[in-house]
Amino acid sequence: MSSLREVKDRIASVRSTLKITSAMKLVASSKLRKAQRTIEALRPYEATLTRILSCLPGEFSAQAAPSPEMTDGASAPLPVILLAISSNTSMCGAFNANVIKLALDTLKGIDGPVQVWSFGKKITEALRKAGMPAARDYTEVVTHPSSDAVASISGELRSLYESGKVGRVILVYNHFVSTGRQIALTEGFLPFSSPQAASSEARSGGDTADDLYILEPSAAELASSMIPQMLDLKLYAAILDSAAAEHAARMVAMQAATDNAEELLSQLTLEYNKGRQQKITSEILDIVGGSAER
Repeated sequence: MSSLREVKDRIASVRSTLKITSAMKLVASSKLRKAQRTIEALRPYEATLTRILSCLPGEFSAQAAPSPEMTDGASAPLPVILLAISSNTSMCGAFNANVIKLALDTLKGIDGPVQVWSFGKKITEALRKAGMPAARDYTEVVTHPSSDAVASISGELRSLYESGKVGRVILVYNHFVSTGRQIALTEGFLPFSSPQAASSEARSGGDTADDLYILEPSAAELASSMIPQMLDLKLYAAILDSAAAEHAARMVAMQAATDNAEELLSQLTLEYNKGRQQKITSEILDIVGGSAER
């Protein structure tokens, strides 16, 4: 059995840890609410853009984003860019481990040249350790998400794709489903995928009034203007989605750590009280024994 001094020191240490985990849980909870409000404010605009794009003729949606998988007449595939989003800090459970594993598995499945543009310190460090350092590091964008900065990155990706320098752009990030559930996802970013088919299925089973639009100017002009906006929004939403998932994962992890600390504190307190009672009983017996000898 540990001495009373050792148990007392452990109790003090656990109490100190308990204060830290409780504070981190509250901070993560506050940040999660803010991130959720930001995403909820963004979703109506994204949904409206999706509905309008779904009304454009399929040929315009396809022509707005050419997909040159090969160089001119060559057999070598064009480079692929992987956009991988993680957090800058740890203490968030398996949040980073899941997206890192998915990013590495995705890289292994790509034939031909590939570049990784990393968003977050954790994915940048993991790629360097795996011998595949990121070509671009946008850690600052994760620290302070900005629609203008994201639009600049998205615009550069579109320029590379439209000029035939890049064949595909893939997005890997954690999607926030609920406070207790976050999913690592892989999505295509470029070539642009028209939401027309999915929207048509949705319209076939319900009211179509909300999806009827009069298009001005032409559908081609609308597509050339709206698809870049949609791509900017998709990348920005993925970064915000990942941030919300990070805060949720950290809140759950800190709650679990707090619960474990409270349970350990209860066990140590019980052990300390038993040891203290045993010591008092032993001292009483010594006093009684000494008195009897006299």
